[in-house]
Amino acid sequence: MRERLEKVDRLRAAGIDPYSRGFQPTHTTEAAKALLGEAERTEPISVAGRLMVKRQQGGLVFADLQDGHGRIQLMANRNLLGEEEFARFADLDLGDIIGVTGAVFRTKRGEITVEVQSFQLLTKSLRPLPEKWHGLKDVEIRYRQRYVDLIANPQVREVFRARTRIITAMRGLLDERGFIDVETPVLQEIPGGGHARPFETHHNALGRDLYLRIALELHLKRLLVGGFERVYEIGRVFRNEGLSPRHNPEFTMMECYQAYADYQDMMQLVEDLVVVSAMAANRPLETSYEGESVNLTPPFRRERMADLVLEYTGKHAAGEELNDLFEEHVQPRLRQPTFVLDHPVEVSPLARRREDDPGFVERFELIILGREYANAFTELTDPVDQRARFEAQAALRAAGNVEAHPMDEDFLRAVEYGLPPCGGLGFGLDRLVMLLMDQPSIRDVILFPVMKAET
Repeated sequence: MRERLEKVDRLRAAGIDPYSRGFQPTHTTEAAKALLGEAERTEPISVAGRLMVKRQQGGLVFADLQDGHGRIQLMANRNLLGEEEFARFADLDLGDIIGVTGAVFRTKRGEITVEVQSFQLLTKSLRPLPEKWHGLKDVEIRYRQRYVDLIANPQVREVFRARTRIITAMRGLLDERGFIDVETPVLQEIPGGGHARPFETHHNALGRDLYLRIALELHLKRLLVGGFERVYEIGRVFRNEGLSPRHNPEFTMMECYQAYADYQDMMQLVEDLVVVSAMAANRPLETSYEGESVNLTPPFRRERMADLVLEYTGKHAAGEELNDLFEEHVQPRLRQPTFVLDHPVEVSPLARRREDDPGFVERFELIILGREYANAFTELTDPVDQRARFEAQAALRAAGNVEAHPMDEDFLRAVEYGLPPCGGLGFGLDRLVMLLMDQPSIRDVILFPVMKAET
């Protein structure tokens, strides 16, 4: 950095602001390339971005300018700029952000290029870009310094653009079907709606402990009680758990709730959401993940959990034993999209019992390549049954299970006013982006993932 700091001092001594403003680009690099078309030369245009490559050939300096849309070549000519300005352009460093004005033309080699007629240094970069940014040895640095990762790797930028398109497509589908987008509290007195250890904080003014939400569910159901019949929220949830390629302590969920629907309706909705998300990501439904083929074309396979456990283990089981057998012996072997139906009531405190088999609930998980992507219920609307389930979970908490569902008297009060029959869905957006963009780790699809302390 010392040399670049010295350049900053020299620029200021010469009356040049190394952190200037006021330059207005007229075109992106992409638009500048399109502007040329079949013509030999355009009128002068203005582009701005970061210098990524620079090489001098006698009285010419060629450079690549990168903006948010791509790259375009620049050519600075000593005869056109004059000796002083040409020397100043040649002295620019990789990583500097500049604005350039000039005509667009095609070189003898056919490269679309902006002829530098004038330029302005907008931001002097003090840190050199890493020379070797690719490779596994740099993975930790890439996650920790995502800003440099985004500069250096266009494929990483595309992953996050696709993530935005996927979320937009999901919103669009839900909006079209009459769902309203709502916001519910992140800070909660009782962290319910899931089985997880929460993050705890303290509100000084109120003098009470609060928790970061572990799910969106219970507040969204309260809104159905209040008369909103279709609601959804896309937001961050927080779970005080370990780090792994599939787990980050904060992650993004889409949860939606629909009055007068059940888990069969939620299966159809999940299939539709997967299709629009794949389209938004520009990925085919017959795709692959880390070299393994996967077909996302609906309808997805539907199987009861008990039947799958019997098929793969030969055991008749129920309750928590059934769930444990499924997670250990069956789930990793489900590779193509599968709705796993009818979970044990013991592990599903918020779902409606099956009328024909009350030891099971109307619940499914979508499993793809051995991973859970979505979880949905026909929701429990009987306040007496709900209280009994919460009391059973409270007993587990008292016995030391910190992930058992806590008692929530206010939610019970809401259900006692009358929760309409409804279906609800939770969809893990990070894992969906991983799948569609073929990314091996959840940290590849979260811009700034939680990391271990930097050594």
